[in-house]
Amino acid sequence: MAKSTLIGGFHAVLAALEDAHDKPFEILLADTRNDDRARRVQALARQHEVRLRVVPRADLDLKAPELRHQGVLAYVPEKAFDAEDALYQPAEKDRWFLALDGVQDPHNLGACLRTAEAVGVNAVIIPKDRSASLTAAARAAAAGSAERVPLVAVTNLARTLERLKELGYWTTGLAGEATETLYEVDLTGPTVLVMGAEGEGLRRLTRETCDRLVKIPMQGKTESLNVSVATAVCLYEAYRQRHPPAPRRRK
Repeated sequence: MAKSTLIGGFHAVLAALEDAHDKPFEILLADTRNDDRARRVQALARQHEVRLRVVPRADLDLKAPELRHQGVLAYVPEKAFDAEDALYQPAEKDRWFLALDGVQDPHNLGACLRTAEAVGVNAVIIPKDRSASLTAAARAAAAGSAERVPLVAVTNLARTLERLKELGYWTTGLAGEATETLYEVDLTGPTVLVMGAEGEGLRRLTRETCDRLVKIPMQGKTESLNVSVATAVCLYEAYRQRHPPAPRRRK
């Protein structure tokens, strides 16, 4: 049997049943759950012939003491990273990526995946080393998005960015020392948004590889935002630019 990992929560388990290529090996459902989401899990498990066991909630607490499992756990195949070669396609105006330069906290990684999937990012890129991996905590924070957005781990992030630039992608990195703000630059077209690690920000080589650097304007005394919050701000500004609203009609 392939290696498995444990995921918890209804968002993650339902996504594994509905969207993942490889379905769960087994699902554990708390005997205290008898609601619409629990019945949805049971129906999908029958549909995909996935083994489901109803067990005491205490069993779930023992198996996953650090997960907010909501009364459901699933053993799923370890998620394989998508092939790096899949990134290197001719740049099209609607294709865009999120690159995370060494995000360490799995909860932050999961939150970034969740926002990336929500706005339609084509893939999330992380370095193989010095980065959080797709742990159960990361998948829980992603709330099912880890099953829906491609995640690509690369050996050398700066070299990957260079190759994407050669294909026509414009790379924009977030850095506090930038002179331009996020709202002053064009984020449409083939784009890679590059976010740095917690505390350290972008590494020097990554920063030098970016076509331009931008910052999020800050008015208060707070010096910086959590990386997952900053990522959400940047992704949604890019999304706003890529999906301009229709002109309002005068009443």
